[in-house]
Order: sequence, then C-alpha cells, then structure tokens
Amino acid sequence: MSQCLVYNLPYMNTLDHLKPFDDSLTTSGLYPLTAAGITIFQVNVGRLCSQSCKHCHVDAGPLKKEIMQRDIMEACIAAIEKSDIPTIDITGGSPEMNPDLQWFIKEIVNRNRHVMVRSNLTILSVQEYKNMPEFFAKNRVEIIASLPHYIEQTADRQRGSGIFGKSIEVLRRLNGIGYGKAGSGLMLNLVYNPAGAFLPPSQKAIEADYKREMLNRHGIEFNNLYTITNMPIGRFLNYLKVSENYNSYMEKLISSYNPNAASQVMCRYTVSVGWDGLLYDCDFNQMLGMTVNHGAPSHIGGTDLAKLCDRKIVTGIHCYGCTAGAGSSCGGAVV
Repeated sequence: MSQCLVYNLPYMNTLDHLKPFDDSLTTSGLYPLTAAGITIFQVNVGRLCSQSCKHCHVDAGPLKKEIMQRDIMEACIAAIEKSDIPTIDITGGSPEMNPDLQWFIKEIVNRNRHVMVRSNLTILSVQEYKNMPEFFAKNRVEIIASLPHYIEQTADRQRGSGIFGKSIEVLRRLNGIGYGKAGSGLMLNLVYNPAGAFLPPSQKAIEADYKREMLNRHGIEFNNLYTITNMPIGRFLNYLKVSENYNSYMEKLISSYNPNAASQVMCRYTVSVGWDGLLYDCDFNQMLGMTVNHGAPSHIGGTDLAKLCDRKIVTGIHCYGCTAGAGSSCGGAVV
C-alpha cells in the first residue's frame, strides 16, 4: 500500500459528519453517476518526479519507485487500437522520467491519436531530458505545464525554491520552438492550483491575468490556462490535516456543490490507467486505490474499453472537489 493511500484512508473512514457525495447526486437527479463514453484515455506512467510539490495529490517525488513497465504500455496500446478514443493524456509524476516514454508516444502517434503530456517544466532543464521539447514538437504533443503563479515568490512557496526561475527558462525555450505561438499548432497550456484551502478564481479572469503578466514580465506566450481545485487527498490532504483546515475546506466544497459541474465531471468521459495497469474512473480515484467497479474490468490487460463506456462511476467524499463552483477537471473548469 502506498504512503499516499496510507495517510488518506484514516480520514476517509471518519467522514460521517459530512454529507455523502451520492446524496448530493441524488438530490440533483444524477445518481447513479455513469460514464457517457470515453474520449480521453489517461495513463499515469509513474510517480517518480523531480519535484515534491505541497499540493500534489499523487504524492509524487524523486524517491518513488512506481514506474509503468513496457508490457503495461503495450497493453494500453492494444486497448487503444480496439477503440476510437481520440486523445491519450499522459501524466505522472514526471512522465519524462519513464525510460519508455518516447517509445510509448511514438507508438500512440503512429496510431493517429492526439497525445497530451503533463509536465512540471523543470524536468526539461535537466540534461538527460533536454531533448524532450524537440521530440514533443516533432510528434505534435500537447504540453500541459504546471505553473501555480506568475509571481516567483508565490510559485516557489508551493513548488520549492528556485523552481519558478527554471520553469521560466523552459517556457522560453518552448516558445522558441513554436509552443504557445499563434499558428504553430503546438499547444502549450498552463495549470493554476490555489496556494491554500480555497477554490480557484474564475478561469477566464485569471487566464487574462496570466497572459498579460507572463508576456509583460517574461515575454512568454501560451494557449490556455486551466484552473484546478486542490483535491483533499494525497499531499494536500496532509497539509489540510496539519493546518487544521480539513473540515472547513470540505464544508466549503460541499456548500459549493454545482449540479451543472457534476453532470460534466471528467470521469464521465475519461478512463485512467495506473502505472501497474489497474483501471480507475479518474486520476483522483487512482490515488485512493478506488478501482473501477460494478462489474467493469479492472485491469488494462486484455480489456475491451467498450465495456467501460457506460460504467457506473465509483464516487466518494473527495468528489466534491470536482463539482464545487465552476467544477474542476484535468482540463480545468467544466462550466
């Protein structure tokens, strides 16, 4: 059992005083929550990461040993071939640190699927991975990059001293090869996470701030900004516990439940594959060890993805994080 799961489970077992998520779904006519097809196939290729961010729900870091092996990647490709899923979303940890990543991406691209890679940016400044931006560009990989703020001090508080400066250097390099530039077709999207126990601001408004400040301060351009609510799991849950903000944060999420956001949550059109091949309704359930259920296949080996297209979604109290306010997904706000 991973460390992430170990320190999540005690809190998940003491939540009787909070309104169950399924009760909110029932009130809004959405229970049971079911999938509505699969348009995104998300693959976590490992928890090894060059950073240990305070808000990380994956509990990723430099000492993690969980790495997807090639046989699991081959099973993913076999499943993709039998489907018409258009987008493959590769995440980690730092996906770049998986030694088979380039092979995996080439195999996916050869099957005419669009690839997205979620990067912490700074890994691309490490000598061993400095060729990755050009590789990504050659394969038209969409980059989704974490940058919690456009002010150095604010970003470094969340991600570590010196991280912001390295991120800016990498973003300039990405701009230099066309990423984020109008007409290039090379998509560069940034991700904003709140620095504490509160909901993100309006995605449209903060995107305008980011675009103005990143251009004026650093000469950097990008395509879209995604705001993602900090989920009450993983390392962020640990922060909530230590700061004694857990109950107030959960009450905030619950009181901000939005039925429109709930009807469009990412688990309804995504399936998530863990580094070991286990299947989940979303990346967040993956970090809690909550595999797909209710009769759906739970491992990618030999799986017919069609059997997952109308599955019943496994839910929990943490799901309020995706349905509060404008909602939250790996692609930002949902409404």
